Amino acid sequence: MEVFWYIIIAIVLAVFFVLDGYDFGTGIIHLFLAKKEKDKEVIAKAAGLFWDSNEVWLVAGGGMIFMAFPTFYSSVFSGFYLPLIIVLWLIVFRAIGLEFRNQFDFEMWKEIWDKAFGVSSLLLALFFGIALGNIVRGVNLGGVENGVSVYEGHFFFLPLWDSSFSPLSETPGFIDWFTIVIGVITVVTLAIHGANWIILKTDSSINNQLKSVVFKLNIALLALTVFSLIMWQSINPGSLGNFLERPYLILFPLVYFFGLFGLFFSKRLQNDTHAFIFSTLLILGGITSSLASLFPVILPSTNKVNGPLTIYNTSTSEYGLSVAMGWGIIGLVLLFVYMIIQKRLIAGKIDKMDYGHSSE
Repeated sequence: MEVFWYIIIAIVLAVFFVLDGYDFGTGIIHLFLAKKEKDKEVIAKAAGLFWDSNEVWLVAGGGMIFMAFPTFYSSVFSGFYLPLIIVLWLIVFRAIGLEFRNQFDFEMWKEIWDKAFGVSSLLLALFFGIALGNIVRGVNLGGVENGVSVYEGHFFFLPLWDSSFSPLSETPGFIDWFTIVIGVITVVTLAIHGANWIILKTDSSINNQLKSVVFKLNIALLALTVFSLIMWQSINPGSLGNFLERPYLILFPLVYFFGLFGLFFSKRLQNDTHAFIFSTLLILGGITSSLASLFPVILPSTNKVNGPLTIYNTSTSEYGLSVAMGWGIIGLVLLFVYMIIQKRLIAGKIDKMDYGHSSE
């Protein structure tokens, strides 16, 4: 039953990063490349028409974690308290940046909320990537100091960074050089995904430029991927053990690299949907590969006093998991139906669609 819920939650969170990921990426592209007012408006619309429905998946994922793995939920939400508060404010500013932009037709007003949308999107992508880096690297469970636990074995609290800024520290912070690398990889990945979304959904004047941008970012992503794998091995030499013990898990890294190499041919693709599919595979492969490398661990421990959190020692009772199954399946079906209907209602190019408060 624990494995079932682990898979369901992984699917929900992966879908969130695919869907809201293009919103983050759209914001990054908007921040750096949108210069003309018409492009700014239509690119903001490419995120604004979808962001609220896409974030439903994050809420659903959080609720499912609380329901199935309450110990993990309480540990992570207390341990990552500071970065989670920052993420909350970034989500707020990204939303109001989109919603407030066209309330008044003044250049300075639009410029303020364009920056709020773009910077918040960039930092959200960075912080979610850093969070993934923390999950992969592990945390100081129990807050061990000098071989003694300060908290219970499944609790921890991370400062934003440790003075050593090293992932090898006994008391690492949320941000170190390894998690920063994972954060940058996430920013680059979502910028590629957002660029492909803009090309797919709009007739922006920078679409041809974005195809070249995707190609260049993809080169950087390939280099960063290789670098991160080398660094990961230096931090955790046994990180690839799961793939050796369970060879079928190699499917997930193959999905990632299939998407990565497919994007090198995106300029030649006649159908813009294909490039978007490749960047979707890139995200799905990256998330699932990270989870597969850890399974059944969901949060490693950086000390030897307290063991890692797994799907087995953080789950609720068997009875609770079984009762929740029916409602969870119903909820998941409703999520997918909602997504399908919404995407069909806003199918095709969105340039001339009304966002509800157009300045024209």
